[in-house]
Amino acid sequence: MNKLETALIACADRVTDSLRECLTAEDPTCEPLFEAMRYSALSAGKRIRPYLTVEFCRLFGGREEAAMPFACAVEMIHNYSLIHDDLPCMDNDDFRRGKPTNHKVYGETTALLAGDTLLTQAFATCASNAYVSPASVQHAVAYLAKAAGGVGMAGGQMIDTAADGKLNTREALEHMYRLKTGALIAAASVLGVYAATDAPTAEMLKDTETFSYNVGLAFQFMDDVLDVTADAEEFGRPTGSDDKNQKTTILSFLTMEDTLARVRSLTEEAVAIISKYPDSENLISLANYLVTRRK
Repeated sequence: MNKLETALIACADRVTDSLRECLTAEDPTCEPLFEAMRYSALSAGKRIRPYLTVEFCRLFGGREEAAMPFACAVEMIHNYSLIHDDLPCMDNDDFRRGKPTNHKVYGETTALLAGDTLLTQAFATCASNAYVSPASVQHAVAYLAKAAGGVGMAGGQMIDTAADGKLNTREALEHMYRLKTGALIAAASVLGVYAATDAPTAEMLKDTETFSYNVGLAFQFMDDVLDVTADAEEFGRPTGSDDKNQKTTILSFLTMEDTLARVRSLTEEAVAIISKYPDSENLISLANYLVTRRK
C-alpha cells in the first residue's frame, strides 16, 4: 500500500466516523429511515470527494476539523445521488460497492426518502459548521446548492436521462459529464478552500475549479474504460452495463488508446495547475492515482 492509499483510507475512516455522528436519529421513530441512510453513506467507498475537501483546506492553511462538516455534506449529497441513480426509474442497478443497492434492501419508498433526507441533512451539516466564519458557511452553502442542483449534478442527470443515455456528440457528452460528475467534485474542492478562508482570491478559486473539473472528467472517462475492462468483483458493481444499455460513453467517440491519452492529458493539466502551490503533493498524487485505478 502506497502513501496515497494509506492517506485515503485514514481520511475515509475519519469521514465515516463523522458521518455516523451526523446520521443518528434524534427521534427513535425515524430510526428505520436513518438506518437506510447509514447503509449507503457508511458503505465502504473511496471517499475521494471528502478527501479533496480536506486536502484543499490543508493546502490553503486550514485545519481538518474545519473541513470535516463540509466534507461530510458533500459525501451525503454524493450518496443521495447514488441511491437515486440505482432506483428502477433511473439506472435500475442491483449492486453498489459490492453489495445490494439501497432499494433492494429497504424498498423503493424508503430508498427514495433516504436519498431525499441525505440531501437535506447535507445542508444542515454544512450550515452548522462551527469551525468557520458565517461568511464561509454562506459561500459554502451557496456553492454546494448550485453544484448539486439544476445547473450542476441534477441538471447533468436530467440531460443524461432525457437523452436516454444516447448523446450525439462528444461535446454534448463532456458537457453532461461536467455537470453530472464534475460539479460535485469541484464543490468538494472549493468547500475545502472556504474551510480554510472566507476570502479566497479569484486565482485560488479558478485554479481549484480547473483542477477539479479536469480530474472529474478524467475520473468519468476512466469509469467508462473500467466498465469495459475491469473485473466486476473488483469494480464493486456489474461491468459491461454501458454496452448492454447502449449508453453513449467517451468510447463512442474515441478509441481506447485515444481515451487513455485524453485522461493523461487532463491529468497533466490538473497537475500543472496545482503544482505551483506549496504542499500540493497529496493532490498531485490523487490526480495521478485516478489515471491508474482499477475500481
